[in-house]
Amino acid sequence: MPASLSRRDFLKSSVVAGIAVYVAAPGSSALAALFERERLRPLPWDPATGKIRYRVDATAKVTGEKLFSFDVRSRDLPGWPREQAHAMLLRVTRADRAYAGHDLSVLGPQLQPDRIVTAADLQRDGLGFPPFYGQDLLLPEGATPAYLGQAVAFLIWHDYARFRAAKTRLKFRDDLIRWGAQTGPLQRDPWASFRYVRVGGATPFDDDAYSSLKDTPLFPSGYRKNQPQWPAADAAGGLDAQGMAHAAAITAALDAPGDGKLVLQREYFSQSIDTAALEPDNGNGWYDRDSATLHLVVTTQSPQEIAEDGARVLAASGLGVKRLVLHPCYTVGYGSKDHNPYPFYALIAGLYGDGRAVRLANDRYEQFQASLKRHSFRMRYRIAVDKRSGKFELFQGDMTGDGGGRRNFSPSVCLVAATAAQSIYYFPRSDLASTVIASRALDAGSARGYGTLQSMGATEMLVDEVAAELGVDAIELRQRNVFKTGMKNTQGAIPGGAQRADEVLAKARAHPLWQQRAQRKREYEAQHPGKRYGVGFGCVQKDFGTGAESAFAEVSLSREGRVVLRQVAVEMGTGMATSQAALCMQWLGRPADEVRTGEVDWPELPMVATGDPWLMSQAEQDRQQGNPRWTPNRVIPSSASNSAYFYGHATREAARLLFTQGLWPAALALWGQGYGGGQLSPLVVRREDARWIEGRLTAASLAPLTLAQLAAKAYELGLPTGAVVHTFNRWQWAQADFPLDGDDARLPLDGLALRWGDGQASGRGTPTANGYRMLERSRAYYPPTQRNNAGVVYYSAIGTLAEVAVDSASGAVELLNHHSILECGNQIVPELVSGQLQGGLAMGIGHALHEYLPLYEDGPGNGSWNFNRYQLPRARDVAVWAQTGEVLPPLSDTDPPKGMAEVVMIAVVPAIANAVAHATGHRFRELPITADKVRAALRGAPATQEASA
Repeated sequence: MPASLSRRDFLKSSVVAGIAVYVAAPGSSALAALFERERLRPLPWDPATGKIRYRVDATAKVTGEKLFSFDVRSRDLPGWPREQAHAMLLRVTRADRAYAGHDLSVLGPQLQPDRIVTAADLQRDGLGFPPFYGQDLLLPEGATPAYLGQAVAFLIWHDYARFRAAKTRLKFRDDLIRWGAQTGPLQRDPWASFRYVRVGGATPFDDDAYSSLKDTPLFPSGYRKNQPQWPAADAAGGLDAQGMAHAAAITAALDAPGDGKLVLQREYFSQSIDTAALEPDNGNGWYDRDSATLHLVVTTQSPQEIAEDGARVLAASGLGVKRLVLHPCYTVGYGSKDHNPYPFYALIAGLYGDGRAVRLANDRYEQFQASLKRHSFRMRYRIAVDKRSGKFELFQGDMTGDGGGRRNFSPSVCLVAATAAQSIYYFPRSDLASTVIASRALDAGSARGYGTLQSMGATEMLVDEVAAELGVDAIELRQRNVFKTGMKNTQGAIPGGAQRADEVLAKARAHPLWQQRAQRKREYEAQHPGKRYGVGFGCVQKDFGTGAESAFAEVSLSREGRVVLRQVAVEMGTGMATSQAALCMQWLGRPADEVRTGEVDWPELPMVATGDPWLMSQAEQDRQQGNPRWTPNRVIPSSASNSAYFYGHATREAARLLFTQGLWPAALALWGQGYGGGQLSPLVVRREDARWIEGRLTAASLAPLTLAQLAAKAYELGLPTGAVVHTFNRWQWAQADFPLDGDDARLPLDGLALRWGDGQASGRGTPTANGYRMLERSRAYYPPTQRNNAGVVYYSAIGTLAEVAVDSASGAVELLNHHSILECGNQIVPELVSGQLQGGLAMGIGHALHEYLPLYEDGPGNGSWNFNRYQLPRARDVAVWAQTGEVLPPLSDTDPPKGMAEVVMIAVVPAIANAVAHATGHRFRELPITADKVRAALRGAPATQEASA
């Protein structure tokens, strides 16, 4: 450990590839500048009602004290040098010629960088990207850029004044890069292709004849001219050949539908957009040569990835780095900082500061030029419907997304787009194929909606068109085809829990906006000449989770009854720290007093993971799971709406164990129920009778006990006072048998450690760290690897009604009002759900009407884009004072909370498109729906079409 760092300031280090990795612990002096002064204040709550008064970081947010890594300079951190160097990345603005070096003569002799780092330097020093990001962290001379905006050099200045002046002079210049021979853009095979074919049984509840879960998803055997080559169809062949035979039969039925069938074929386009995180990508790194330590302040949704892969990057170099000290910080992102390559650029830049810390931070132009984008998608759908019943019979989809220049998460976005396309509907037979191509566009990665916004939005527009063709109320048609509990999705999996989209539809159909839409249209248009009025509806269900959800959580008690929660999850502005603290109330009678998020190292519970949880074979899992410290996946990034349900599961289980193993026996002892001696009470007391009332524990009319009393007794008797758990979910929770009694003998966990008393008391298990003992499981029950084929099984649903007015002269679309109906189980903190709903709706409105990025040369890769060209919705665009929303009440008080941060942005997109169609009589299938397109349609001219992916 570096001499300037105390053990108190850091978690116990881990060693990755020979590099000692230290992750700064929240509350350390080194991080004092990064966290608001009141970060550790207890969560304000009302014991009488259990209501959270405001979020943990509320004071810091409204007073401007909440700091992000973008705000941090070297002088702010104890032990760092006062000299702060500044760096920028030099990027190319074309991708059709060989790169032949750069020319900085425009800077003159006074503004030249103090250090220039090129691909040749990185090659010499053995530095590069982790494998996930591919090759060429910096483009070498002689190579054709893979994409627009690709980085070719770090430019580093030792002082801010010269850096600022030089950066200003370098902006918007196309003569900084020297070019060689014309090569044309690189031609590469797609990043991924998936195909899901399902043929259901006689009823929606019978066994499938064929499905991905039962049999197999389909994969191309290769690519020809960048097109997937699917297996040959053969009904008597292997599983993939059988699947293609079923796909061929679906195509034949759509080609020749017969009498009484309606077949519609439509094409839709969803554009590339910027994720527009208001904190640009940034990092600050300092390499202390004396101690061979790289210190790194970074913003990321997955600090464990930076810790582990960053150590591997350093270990592979020839620079002699021995330690990595990582400072994960608050961030905002909604996907944009999940597996973002920028932290590795910051890590590399920090190695070349010549003793100074190096700050690498995008300005807004650079953020547009380099940040992860949403995948654009073109979707070609065909649907067959029985005209008499209105029942959907066949659904075929062929989707093509643009993944840009690096693979990133394109394979999983490709997969999720296909598995989500069915939306809230049941299809007896379906064939859904998705491909994401490699192109010269900017990297497309994790973005809110993650492929489902694109595919489900198109499905909802298609369903509205079907209703119009049949002359049926659009919500009624949805009700006839809605996916219900126990039915199978297009992968053949039965979703977990009750499916409640039918309740959302019923509420939407009864809403005045829908019931009175014809009358409102007449009245509005009579009162507003030149305006056309419309109401539209969209309803979707969005999966949450990744299929390899895994988490650590610790809940512990001090002697005084103070509750501390540690979580691996990262606070991204969603209020996760507040909601996780609130989850402790069920078992501990109060929210956590202190919440530590973004924790990476868990020496108390030393779990190890091997292999890829999505790709591992059943044989590999069977071979490994006998090791009580093995898990398919240690930690997952904060993404995929995973905090409420998946991270919350870990928090609840840790709090539950602290209650069942520690507080309940302590209560029995205090009540004289025999634990620890004492006179027996004449009352019968069972654990299920326990209730927390205004922060005190009581049962069967026994005297209420404070948490402080219970904690003191637990310490006195050497009972468990802390629990660390590990969880894993592959569309089903892993379980394991532990050496505990009763209900705790088998738990929905795969790892567990307890601390007895102050850590010195005797207890079961193997001593690990910080007074904990690991209770090694005797047997594990992991979900079979076949469940990877399920695609998704956890859903939350939302329906949105949108009311618009279209100006006949200008074509401008005004959103007058919108109402949403959300189903998300039990709300942990309703105010946070409301905030997510409103924010998500604003993002969806922007996608439907405003936001758009050209994919190629005239897009953000040319370095000239900022918010002066990119239109985000403002308050006046989102009906901020008129909008309303409601949440379906849970079925019971035991319903788990569902992940809902992504679903809330999706339904409003097709709702607006369908409302514009109601207003104008014209179907817009290319997003965004701009005034130019509307004006052209109203005048009968062809609307502008965006370039296809």
